Amino acid sequence: MKDISEDAAIRERTIVKTSVIGIVTNLLLVGFKAFVGLMSNSIAIILDAVNNLSDALSSVVTIIGAKLGAKQPDKKHPLGYGRIEYLSSMIVAALVLYAGITSLVESIKKIIHPEAADYSTITLVILSVAIAVKLILGLYVKKQGKAVNSGALIASGSDAMFDAILSASVLASAIIYLIWNVSLEAYVGVVIAGFIIKAGIEMMIETLNDIIGKREDAETIQELKQIICEEEKVLGAYDVTLFNYGPNKNYGSVHVELPDTLTVEEVDRITRRIQTNVFHKTGVILTGIGIYSYNTSNDEAAQMRNSIQQTVLSHEWALQMHGFYADTEQKTLRFDVVMSFDVDRKEALETLHKEIHGSYPEYEILIVPDVDVAD
Repeated sequence: MKDISEDAAIRERTIVKTSVIGIVTNLLLVGFKAFVGLMSNSIAIILDAVNNLSDALSSVVTIIGAKLGAKQPDKKHPLGYGRIEYLSSMIVAALVLYAGITSLVESIKKIIHPEAADYSTITLVILSVAIAVKLILGLYVKKQGKAVNSGALIASGSDAMFDAILSASVLASAIIYLIWNVSLEAYVGVVIAGFIIKAGIEMMIETLNDIIGKREDAETIQELKQIICEEEKVLGAYDVTLFNYGPNKNYGSVHVELPDTLTVEEVDRITRRIQTNVFHKTGVILTGIGIYSYNTSNDEAAQMRNSIQQTVLSHEWALQMHGFYADTEQKTLRFDVVMSFDVDRKEALETLHKEIHGSYPEYEILIVPDVDVAD
């Protein structure tokens, strides 16, 4: 059985521990690189140190975000504080972006007013060690981030691995200067700044997508449908919608198709089992399960279903039809159509009403347009 509260506690501890390791490591690198940069009069190395400092600050923000996001729900915020982590990820992205812009300005100043660097053997050794340390740290942080689904940790890990590559470029420019007496470090600083800015923008866009709400991947939706359809009486699962309130904190709703012969008591037992199974296997809390009634003993309704489905799906913008039910005595029929975002929904509904009413003029028709929320 899935223990969500224990998983959340483990996740929080992992984020804090990983972030503390990142803070200590980055602060050590800041000290070494700042010392080497000042001694060698290298703007590229100094900017590399500034970048490490921003990484340390990012880890601090990540810890704060994890702590606040783990707060229990209360009357004011009944669905919890998980989305605070997205805000902390946004702050991390802003810090990275600020570091990149600052680095770019300083590098351009050095290009306009160049100063000769003075590299020593100890400088090259420290840079080499820093590259190795940053690479190992990046791999570790990113792995932990993926394990606990922390966008901030994954971003920090990716940034650290990228820092290792950028530091390698600083080392390469130092070696080129020592061999050929060609100073490239200010230009390398511009390149470093450009990549830092790019990383910051990408992190910000990714976090904005999480805050705004993005399409769930097909595998997640398919997994939920498979779990739901394991229930014996369920003929189909449709309109799966997830509402995210922070990493690993998902609420959802779904429509299930059930035979029209079931009693309300039977439907109640089935929906409760579905909610329990989905929660234990995925951690998703289904807050609502809608019911579609399926004609089981009416041959005329079955023929109507096949005919109308053929008409509906003849349009490219009609992706799926479900929830069909025809009452041949009351002369009513209803169904849902999943429509592409490429079509005007009002015009599409008018088209379907006209076509189906032409075939079944005596019927009252209800067509519900559904949103294409998953691949």
